[in-house]
This record gives sequence, C-alpha cells and structure tokens, in this order.
Amino acid sequence: MYKIDFSFLQSKSYTNEEIKHIEEDLNHKYKNILRNSIHHPNHLKISGCLTCGADRTMDTPIDNRRIVEVECKGMLGCHFAEVSNELAKTPEVGDKVIISSEDYIEIGIVEENSELIKIKRAELGLYGEKLPIIQRIASEQDLQKYNKNLADESSAKPFFLKQIEKHNLCMKLVHIHYQFDRKRLFFFYTSDGRVDFRELAKDLAAEFKTRIELRQIGVRDEARCIGGLGTCGREFCCSAFLNNFKRISTQLASDQNLNSNLSKLSGPCGKLKCCISFEIDEN
Repeated sequence: MYKIDFSFLQSKSYTNEEIKHIEEDLNHKYKNILRNSIHHPNHLKISGCLTCGADRTMDTPIDNRRIVEVECKGMLGCHFAEVSNELAKTPEVGDKVIISSEDYIEIGIVEENSELIKIKRAELGLYGEKLPIIQRIASEQDLQKYNKNLADESSAKPFFLKQIEKHNLCMKLVHIHYQFDRKRLFFFYTSDGRVDFRELAKDLAAEFKTRIELRQIGVRDEARCIGGLGTCGREFCCSAFLNNFKRISTQLASDQNLNSNLSKLSGPCGKLKCCISFEIDEN
C-alpha cells in the first residue's frame, strides 16, 4: 500500500479542504521516503521495514520501461501498463488514457506514475512481462465516446433485467461495461449456481449488435466492484488496495484470539473479513 488513507480524520474537527491538504502533504513525504529507498541504478534494494525495522531486503532487477498503473473498468481493472514510445511525456496521475492490447482497446485513469511502481512491481515479482500499451492521452473525441458508452451501459440495464425475468434465470446483475471500442459488452453477475444463459445471450446480441460476454463473479468481487464502508468505518480493503483475494479461514481468527462470533468476523459480502489475514506472518 503506497498511499496513506486519512479518511478517519472526517470524524475530527477538520474541514474537507484541511483533510485534503494533510493527505497530500503527508503522502508526498511518505513517497519521498520510499523513493530514497532506491539505491542502485539497476537493482532495487530495500533494507528494513520503514516502520518497525523488520528486515525485508530485496535485490530485484528493475524494469526500465516506462510503466504506470492505471484503473479501468471491465476485465482490465487496476493494472500496470507500458507507455508507448510515441508518447514523449509520461502521463500524469489523473490523466485519462487509451490503452490497447491484443484483443481490446480500453480507456483508463492513471493512478500512479512515479518510481514507487518499481518497488511495487519488485514486491510482486514482476519483471519484463508483456503489458498493455498506453497509446495516447484521451482526446475530447475519446471522452465523448466514453460518455456515450456510460450512457448506453445504463440504458442496457432495464433490457437485461427484463430478459432474465423472461427466461426465469436466477441472476443478480452487478455491473455492465462497454469495451471502449464497443466490440464487446460485458454483463457481470452473481448467482448461487451455474446458469444456462445461452438463450439470454442470443437476445442480448440481437438487441445490442455486438459480442456479448456474461461473466459470473463471486460475492467478494461484487463488494470490490460496488465499494462501500466496512464495520471499521473505512473503505472496503478490496476496493481500496487489495490486488487479489487470499483464502481466509476461521483458523486465522482463532490463532489471533479473535471473537468466534462469525457475524462479527464477516464482511458485508458475507465472507470472512480480508483484514483477518493482515496480522499473519507469511514467512
């Protein structure tokens, strides 16, 4: 996690503007500490935890490509992307960019573009893999197309709900996403079991005149997609910073002498809270 969440200050006597200023100032200092941890031009070395002093020395080759972290809807999600050589300047945080891969073109927002990406990728063991390419900064025409896609996603919802009722399918619609190039239209849903949606897919393809993909997701993915606040009062961990889900068991709670009441250990998704695993030493 390379950004400190100061949302807890909202319960204090601070204005939103003051909280924003505090967050920007302290996160800037925090990022400078992390940047100073990069010593060697070709290798990344981090010796010692920044807070507790625990030894976490790494010696990982640095990927010298121009890589940024982007957030997209649909299948890409939060992902690393390589900046095209045709772009003279690396996109700034907050820029909307057009991203291409072998089978799709998407629009995304740059979340991080600093040297911190080198640290994060090293921790994840990533080096030299093939990445989506950022082709350009989104133009006004691109943004108009993106806004049209958003509007069409909303208008597709009533038709989808009508069709699942028509075919008597037990499905809960979570999210609809038009691929930026409109070559695919995704419907993400949850269901207690397997769903035979072949007839539904035919009706959707006939209505929207594009390739239809229906993707069943789990309840934890649903919580990540929708977002919200946990019982701690802070944003869901899965929405805020988790890249993948770990297997959480009641044994983890027992090892920490936590309350055995499952209702208190479960998150809004109905599964055991992801934070139960945070205190477990993986080594």
